[in-house]
Order: sequence, then structure tokens, then C-alpha cells
Amino acid sequence: MNIFRLLADLSHLLAIIILLIKIWKTRSCAGISGKSQILFAIVYTTRYLDLLTTYVSAYNTVMKIFFIVASYATVYLMYVKFKATYDHNHDTFRIEFLLIPSAILALLINREFTVLEVLWTFSIYLESVAILPQLFLVSKTGEAESITSHYLFALGSYRGLYLLNWIYRYIVEDHYELIAIVAGVIQTVLYCDFFYLYITKVLKGKKLQLPA
Repeated sequence: MNIFRLLADLSHLLAIIILLIKIWKTRSCAGISGKSQILFAIVYTTRYLDLLTTYVSAYNTVMKIFFIVASYATVYLMYVKFKATYDHNHDTFRIEFLLIPSAILALLINREFTVLEVLWTFSIYLESVAILPQLFLVSKTGEAESITSHYLFALGSYRGLYLLNWIYRYIVEDHYELIAIVAGVIQTVLYCDFFYLYITKVLKGKKLQLPA
């Protein structure tokens, strides 16, 4: 494992911890897209089915289990425990427009036409756009709390660092995953406006606002 992969994993871990702490401490999921969280739960479930067939390392296994459990815990907190605070009125993105194209693309373009490989590919495609409902929600409400902004920044940094990981692996190991790289680029591009606003506003103590 290289330093970029480790930092990416830690950034991903930090994003999830920030989100769970935010929801639990405020007893509210206001400003968080439940639809994005459902998509992330689907992503981790379909990607980490190899837990049933392949052992890589204790680190790998623990991280995968954590991401799966944390994603469903977040969905539970939003749709059950703190359901009254969930903003249904603004979280209106049609996620079928992300799920269906991702599934079709995974069936057409994959590394190998097997169940696990197609599901892994589906998870890569879906993750690249899973943040769209969250960005759409922030755009509709016109602003995001600082803690939500920190969560999004950590999540976006995770994907950016993974791109550096792939560049490093290509240079040092002569290895690359074209599907993961292309999807990672798309996902990072989606965060670009947010990164700019985060750096120019949130880090200066101002409230983050996206163009409506």
C-alpha cells in the first residue's frame, strides 16, 4: 500500500465519522441527502461482496466491513431514528437516473463478465455520481452547515487522493485500472466547484453556498 492509498482511506474514514458524529450529536440529519446515503450503501454492498470469497489482509477486511456497516447505520439514523429531521422536500433527486445507467454501463463495459466483476464495476460507476443528490440538495437549500461542508470536503479528498494512488501505481508498478481511473476523474470533477467554495469561504469562516 502506498501513501496516497492510505491517505485516501483515512480521508474516507474521516468523512464517514464526521457525518455520523454530526447526525448523532445534533440529533438531526438536516442538510444531508438520504438518497446519496442509500446510493453509498448500495456501492459498498456491491463492491465488497468479495469479502465472501477472497481474503487480502486484516486491514482490508476491517475497512470494508466498516464502510458497509457505517453506510447502513447512516441510512437507519436518517430514515428511522431521526426521520422527523430529514428534509424530504429538498432531497428530491431521481436516483433511478443514476442507478439504471450505471447498471447498463456495468453490463456493457467491465473487466470480466462474471457476477462479482459486473457488480464491482457497477459500484465504481455508481460511486462516481452518488454525491449528486447531496450536491443537488445543497444547491436547492442554497447553503450547507460547516460540519456538512467538512464531510463533503473529506469525501471529495478521498477520491482525489485515489487518483494520485493510481498515478503512483502506474509509474511505480506499471499497473492501472482504466474503469476506476475514469470514474474517479468524473467524481473528482463533480467536486471542483465545491472545493473552490470550501477553500474560499468555509476555511475563512464563512457559510458555504452553492449557486441555486
